[in-house]
Amino acid sequence: AHLPHRSFTYMRTAVLLFVVGLCVLNVTSSLKICAFNVQSFGESKANNKKVMEILLKILSRCDLCLIQEVRDSKGAAIQALVKDLNRYKFDKSNSYSYVESERLGRKTYKEQNNVLTVKEHYQYPKLEGEGTNETDVFSREPFIVRFHSPTTLVKDIVLIGQHTCPRNAMKEINELYSVFKGIYKMWKTDNVIILGDLNAGCSYVTIKGWRAVRLRSDPKFRWLIGDEQDTTVREKTHCAYDRIIVHGREIISSIVPGSAQPFNFKENFHLTEEEALEVSDHFPVEVDLKPNHRYLLRNEL
Repeated sequence: AHLPHRSFTYMRTAVLLFVVGLCVLNVTSSLKICAFNVQSFGESKANNKKVMEILLKILSRCDLCLIQEVRDSKGAAIQALVKDLNRYKFDKSNSYSYVESERLGRKTYKEQNNVLTVKEHYQYPKLEGEGTNETDVFSREPFIVRFHSPTTLVKDIVLIGQHTCPRNAMKEINELYSVFKGIYKMWKTDNVIILGDLNAGCSYVTIKGWRAVRLRSDPKFRWLIGDEQDTTVREKTHCAYDRIIVHGREIISSIVPGSAQPFNFKENFHLTEEEALEVSDHFPVEVDLKPNHRYLLRNEL
């Protein structure tokens, strides 16, 4: 989720991206929501056929995916990814489009979606003026998208995509509570999913620090990816960096039990560690939402 950075390092050319796929309309369809730190996705990876083949296998499993660490100032790699993803899909009646966060003051918004509908989206404001360094907690401001999803039991869903700065992870995770409060005040919905590489594990978090994190102390927030999970590709590491956190009675009751997991593409696709690391050093995390059978049956008739 690399957004414009205060210190104007190389990360300022990166974006956060939601790739939105149309749901296949059948009575068994749940909605799979994923978050994947693809680790410096740009022209180099887009031109690597072996990496792209694996990446397409991973992304095509998802109906909606947050892609992080996109470093593609020209936008060509993203366009190629979405084009290849649509070509890769077996069901040609369904397609992927995307909505993209700011990059150097620019916005890109594409929508060709009649099942999952992007209702609203915005970049969390970057504070300006005196005292900015003290009051602006986020190194990369959250990107927020509100979806209408008639195919699932919960219809109105807000996704907050965030990639924290490792050395400031706990402060940024805590500040996401304020982001949530602002969304509720603005859109009057509490069905929220916070997802992404929060760096919420290993050396970046402490027991003492967790006690001060409001997203952890408030029982209304459910952490679907537990502290014991491993979202890293390297065998020598075992860290729950990537998380999915949900809030709202409707959305919590809509979760398919046991569906929230990291997706170990290394094991699933029988890759060596070296082959997997060419794709990313993170595993994607995912969760399924229960389908609205009435809607799906009506559209199949």
